[in-house]
Order: sequence, then structure tokens, then C-alpha cells
Amino acid sequence: MADCSSHLATDRVTSVVQRLLAQRSISRSIAPADDLRDAGLTSMDMVNLVLAVETEFDVMIPESSITPANFRSVAAISSLIGALQ
Repeated sequence: MADCSSHLATDRVTSVVQRLLAQRSISRSIAPADDLRDAGLTSMDMVNLVLAVETEFDVMIPESSITPANFRSVAAISSLIGALQ
């Protein structure tokens, strides 16, 4: 069951990232391990990503968890969400 919910979280995070990329007119697919900065997200996009993930999952991400490592990839964000839920 945990495997299924983590896969669902990964899909939802991927969807959030794809929307942010589309807003910046970047059309490329993202694998869970891809570095989001390499995909074209800026530091300002990362702030928007934190907010979008909080909204998508209805969670409050503690300030101490808002680190580059936790938001480097879809997989990292999914792990963070799993730990918070």
C-alpha cells in the first residue's frame, strides 16, 4: 500500500512540476530523479514549487525542510511529502 501511495505522490508532484515548467514555456518530460534546476526551474520557481506542493498535498512544509536537497527532484519532494503525511 505504501508503494502505491508513494507512486501516487510522485505522479502528483510530477504534475505540479510540469505545470510550473509550462508556465515558463518549458516543455520537457521530467523523470523522478531529474535535477529540477537542470530542467530550467529558477530559484524563484523553487519558491513557487514549495507553495504549489503545499497546496497540492494540503501540508505545511516546515521552514527547516525547505532546502535545496529536498526540492532537487520529484523523487526528493515525494520523499519529503511522505515523511510529512
